[in-house]
Amino acid sequence: MQVSKNHAFGTRAIHAGQRPDPTTGAIMTPIYQTSTYVQQSPGKIIGEYDYSRAANPTRAALEANLADLEGGKFGLCFSSGVAATGVVLHLLSTGDKVLLGDDVYGGTNRLFHRVFGQLGIETVLVDMTDLDAVKAAMDDKVKLIWLETPTNPTLKITDIKAVAEIAKANDVILAVDNTFATPYLQNPLALGADIVCHSTTKYIGGHSDSIGGALITNDPDLHQRLKFIQLSEGAVPGIMECFLLLRSTKTLHVRMQRHCENAMKVAKHLEAHPKVESVIYPGLESHPQHELAKAQMPGFGGMITIYIKGGLEESRSMLEKTRFFACAESLGGVESLIEHPAIMTHASVPADQRAKLGISDNLVRLSVGIEGVEDLIADLDQALG
Repeated sequence: MQVSKNHAFGTRAIHAGQRPDPTTGAIMTPIYQTSTYVQQSPGKIIGEYDYSRAANPTRAALEANLADLEGGKFGLCFSSGVAATGVVLHLLSTGDKVLLGDDVYGGTNRLFHRVFGQLGIETVLVDMTDLDAVKAAMDDKVKLIWLETPTNPTLKITDIKAVAEIAKANDVILAVDNTFATPYLQNPLALGADIVCHSTTKYIGGHSDSIGGALITNDPDLHQRLKFIQLSEGAVPGIMECFLLLRSTKTLHVRMQRHCENAMKVAKHLEAHPKVESVIYPGLESHPQHELAKAQMPGFGGMITIYIKGGLEESRSMLEKTRFFACAESLGGVESLIEHPAIMTHASVPADQRAKLGISDNLVRLSVGIEGVEDLIADLDQALG
């Protein structure tokens, strides 16, 4: 059955880009575990497949599925989220400049500064919630704006539409990392972004058993440029990972509903907890961009950042005591995770930048899973003491 943008998200999640296997009728897209394909004669390929680095039927189904969920025309999948990010940076040349959100995943910060910086691409950190700062940072060398919203780990919310207007006025590509929100809660392309990036390892995968990345765009020229780099660099996902991700997108909507419900209850509970200094969650009225979050997203996701009373010793004690919240990097799985950004996910961010952003020793990041929320709250209470 063909699906369209008029169908519900859940219907598209289960059916877009997929059809029963024409050979057997298998309802699930098969794992096409092959590196190459027989040609009818030299240069005369069957369909679009000649070599799996270039294209594979399982990966093609996933790319079409993710593109549909983001409201995009073209999707490309990669071996990780940072691999996808690197492909976007390869659109640039020596001497070009990038405006990067000041509060992004530590691995993104490292890639921009320490890998592409040595190739002569300059990165300027900007608080993307400050539109005047974005405008002030623009010059004729800026070719790309890269932002996350919500950000990792302080959950700042950026007005995508407003930044997109600035980018278009200056003929600059806008790329939005939509990993935390997922296409269920936010569609940056509809708000004017040129490229959407995902670490599919996180909520899209949802089961902590696969690593991957994706780029989605509506621009045919950008798609062809990105696809050429995908083919040339070859950082494509394994086919088993594509199969697992296709399995996972089918339940993305129901999982995100529970993540949002649980996180809201946990955030409200922690906001009143005597051992917690403050809670950052876009769904709370105390969040500085709460109204923008409500306007831009139908729900607020499963990520919570808290500042506990005390310092590193108290934070470490909490992380060592949780039972259902596993101390681990990553996020977005069905199981709850807890981590210390200053030591773990953002350790590669320079200490002065961490301090400026508020990534301090008493900051703890929670990825709220889909377990029974009463058990999660009880677990946090006993860990906090």
